Amino acid sequence: MAPGLKRTLLLLTLTALALIQTGCRQPAPPAGFERVSISGRTYTLEVVADNETRNLGLGGRTELAEDKGMLFVFTDSKKRHFVMRDCFIDIDIIFLDANARIMAMHHMPLEDPRGENETDLAYNDRLKRYSSRFDSQLVIELAGGQLELLKLEEGQQLDLDVKRLRSMAK
Repeated sequence: MAPGLKRTLLLLTLTALALIQTGCRQPAPPAGFERVSISGRTYTLEVVADNETRNLGLGGRTELAEDKGMLFVFTDSKKRHFVMRDCFIDIDIIFLDANARIMAMHHMPLEDPRGENETDLAYNDRLKRYSSRFDSQLVIELAGGQLELLKLEEGQQLDLDVKRLRSMAK
């Protein structure tokens, strides 16, 4: 066997062994993000685990890629309500209990923007509220239309490291 061919075969073998050993894993997500697989689709979700970032959410954003979103982590589990405050894109929302089981899902269409002379109170009062219906500790927001693709069901379990995520909540 020619030396060049031996070297090529050795490199291919070592590459195959490395891929097998790592399980062909994707690189780790950037700090502050979580990679989540839902119904065979992979999403890179921005983790929001403190009051300031949770209150802002996706507000002010004008676009959201189909494979991106947010993962809200709360310190406690209780009935929650979300609104489309200052949000300029359609969103799909998934409320999860403390064990990452789906409690409720909603499509949240774009709301009329805050009026020029509209007070904060009047603006907040007119926004539609989307409820978790039951106690929720984790919430996922995805680009509008993703729920139709995912075909999820209430009660379905998602694969999340809930213990680690809950430890991040402030």
